[in-house]
Amino acid sequence: MTRKRQYQSYGFIGLGNMGAPMAANLSRWLDAKRNQPLVVFDAADIVDRTPDTAFPAATASEVARRADIVFLSLPDGAAVTSVTGAIAQAEKRRVSVIIDLSTIGINAAQDVHRRLTDHGIAFVDCPVSGGQIGARNAAITLMWAGSVDILATHRPALAAFAKNIFHVGNRPGQGQALKLLNNFLSATITGATGEALLFGLTHGLDLKIMLDVINVSTGGSNASKEKFVRRVLPETFDSGFDTALMAKDVSLFMESLHSASSADVYAGVTNALWQAFLAAAPESDHMEIYKYIRGLGGKGNS
Repeated sequence: MTRKRQYQSYGFIGLGNMGAPMAANLSRWLDAKRNQPLVVFDAADIVDRTPDTAFPAATASEVARRADIVFLSLPDGAAVTSVTGAIAQAEKRRVSVIIDLSTIGINAAQDVHRRLTDHGIAFVDCPVSGGQIGARNAAITLMWAGSVDILATHRPALAAFAKNIFHVGNRPGQGQALKLLNNFLSATITGATGEALLFGLTHGLDLKIMLDVINVSTGGSNASKEKFVRRVLPETFDSGFDTALMAKDVSLFMESLHSASSADVYAGVTNALWQAFLAAAPESDHMEIYKYIRGLGGKGNS
């Protein structure tokens, strides 16, 4: 008689704009490949975002009791600290590894790592990039800072929702450093592209034609090729990534930059722009930065 192979079980906490599609892809893979439910929980109790093949837990502690490996996709360091604290203190917990997909900053990742180590739980700092489209299409990028052995063990599950999986370092905080510098670049390029296009409008140039030319020229970027074509040109401004999150990431980059005594040439300007935009439009999508910059200009920016 052949014994049925026993697999470690997975949990997922945080079903926000990025978390929900990642959890859905992972849940479908677990159901199809292992006939195993993904255990999920979200503090906001977003019932309509729970994957059909997943088991909805009532608390983070319940996830800790039902799952061996737990993914987190949470908005900030405070949320990750709170949830990991609940997991560490959970009675009869099974979880032995926590893989954090959130962007929480270097110091927070290192602090959570130290706390979880004291409780015998391995922590992997693994922020993601790719936006909602990438999350839905299982095409996101993972920046794994942690054990190579843990990565090798769970690579098949990771591949269920990620296309590009990079081992960027062994220490928690290194994943955060890479994610923050990436988002600083994204924030800078997005703002600068909007400013450049608005300048073109003052000279009677057509927005679509400008994007067509830029996108086959040296000024092209992901911002011009994706964000501005998909979100600004049709005036939907619906990237699914909040201004508050982008401003948080730029602020964390700024803090980390100064802590490392690294050069600050553009960071201060970018941070000032996004903090001002956040103050003016706290509930906005980050692509509405275009409208904010337009409002700073004179006549002709329409």
